[in-house]
Amino acid sequence: MKNQNLVTVLDGQPVLPVLVIERLADAVPLAMALMRGGLPAIEVTLRTPDALDAIRLIADEAPEVIVGAGTVRNAAQFQEAAAAGSRFIVSPGVTQELIDAANISRMPFLPGVATPSEAMALMEEGLTMMKFFPAEPAGGAEYLKALSSPLPEARFCPTGGITAESAARYLALPNVICVGGSWVAPAGLVADRNWQAIEDLAREAARLRRA
Repeated sequence: MKNQNLVTVLDGQPVLPVLVIERLADAVPLAMALMRGGLPAIEVTLRTPDALDAIRLIADEAPEVIVGAGTVRNAAQFQEAAAAGSRFIVSPGVTQELIDAANISRMPFLPGVATPSEAMALMEEGLTMMKFFPAEPAGGAEYLKALSSPLPEARFCPTGGITAESAARYLALPNVICVGGSWVAPAGLVADRNWQAIEDLAREAARLRRA
């Protein structure tokens, strides 16, 4: 299995918003605010009871948004997220069960890694695009830079602890396709339903440049 079809999802924007949606009513306006700001691809994490319904609602009511599911940890969640309308799947790590589910569905799949051994195992499966998680605790941009020579085929979307200030260090690396971040939709702004402020943050993030 190859996951180069993720390029069409992730290569068009420097930041992939990573969202925790607590209220179903926030799903569509939040997605639309991010899209208006220039970030049409979003990751809705399966960390709340309403997450799958939020994905379904966004897919139905805002089809121009490229909604994916994050924090997918097993085949059942993979299948549920796909059925809800997810257009790509993101996992914090990887198991053979998830790889098998991705092979069956052909859904674009971004598996998580934190070590060279994990990355090499995925490359043996034909998966060259990966999520580097948790990015900051695992070694940050310097760690990813060190991986570029021994693993030149691997490309990463680092996620975990990245901020508006640190994003540029990752995006300057040739093996980084985009960064995942929650700073574009802070919990406080979502709680206040301040969609304009979130749109403004998304617009600033969309201006970041990759190497």
